[in-house]
Amino acid sequence: MTILHLVANRWWTGSADPVIRLVRGLEQRGHRVLLGLVAGDRFEAKAREAGIVPVAGLGLDVRSGPARVLRDVARIRRLVRDEGVTVVHAHHSHDHWLGALGRGRAALVRTFHNRRAVRRDPPSRALYRRTDAAIAVSGAIAARCREVGIAPERIVRVDGIVDTARFAGASGGERLRAELGLGAGPVVGSVARLAAGRGHELLIGAFARLLADRPRARLVLAGKGEARPALEALVTGRGLGGQVVFAGYRDEDLPAMLDALDVFALMGAGSDESCRAALEAMAAGRPVVAPRIGALADAVEHGVTGLLVDEPREEAVAEALASLLDDLPRARQMGGAARARALERFAPEHQATTMEAVYQAARSRRR
Repeated sequence: MTILHLVANRWWTGSADPVIRLVRGLEQRGHRVLLGLVAGDRFEAKAREAGIVPVAGLGLDVRSGPARVLRDVARIRRLVRDEGVTVVHAHHSHDHWLGALGRGRAALVRTFHNRRAVRRDPPSRALYRRTDAAIAVSGAIAARCREVGIAPERIVRVDGIVDTARFAGASGGERLRAELGLGAGPVVGSVARLAAGRGHELLIGAFARLLADRPRARLVLAGKGEARPALEALVTGRGLGGQVVFAGYRDEDLPAMLDALDVFALMGAGSDESCRAALEAMAAGRPVVAPRIGALADAVEHGVTGLLVDEPREEAVAEALASLLDDLPRARQMGGAARARALERFAPEHQATTMEAVYQAARSRRR
């Protein structure tokens, strides 16, 4: 097949990394894949680093005026016609509309990366009726798709995707522990944007409850964002300045960062409800502690690859963390099971195989 992915995104967040992993997985299975994105930022740079040259001549910016939108539709029509595109795969509302207007005879597929992207307004519902397959990265998104009237047979629940090869045999943790001054005690870590709604306050509060009996424990918060000053003030106000470390944005050394941890914790889903940060931690062989949000209820097998908390309360999260920090051999065993689960369910080749079947069914519906 020849597949055109449209992604109205320029940032290295949300849909960006899953799309690159999927494109490479499809290419490895012999398909021809074209990628349209918003040029000029890190998404484009990362795509090129992965050996993907984005399609020229597409704007895809959601702030585009009518003239730019019409040029994008015309460009998509030419691509479908001249390149023999059989499937147009959209990832955001803006590129979904563009794909619907420009797809010609190609099948139209849409991935919903978070619940709020599934809209209830009449124009969106009409768009969904013209869509041959709707991919949901979590059970909650699939339920929302059914609520807005998408035909159940067109809704496909697909697991998240992660570059499992990148995290194979992750090393460098001891170096990072020394760099960050973490000492030899147990370490809990989280990798997430420092922004509202990501649950950092909950995690900090839960960690504070652990320290009375575990004074050598440390919490590492990796990421950047506008909430960092407020979170630093919270840490200082609770007297945790020596136990909570802000590690900043980690990209190149992310495998080493995960290797430095004994337990990974994620309290919020963020813009990608496949919860890629948790999947990466699993791929690096780390047990995950998280509430039942986004795709985590499906990704983490409670008691096997990590621990799921039914209620996002400090006491419950602290209890889950303590049970692993007090039994590190059990935590390592869970980490090994997490790595095996990531290889089985979240590897690019697995999702590429799943997506082939989705595309074939969508093409049949289009015909």
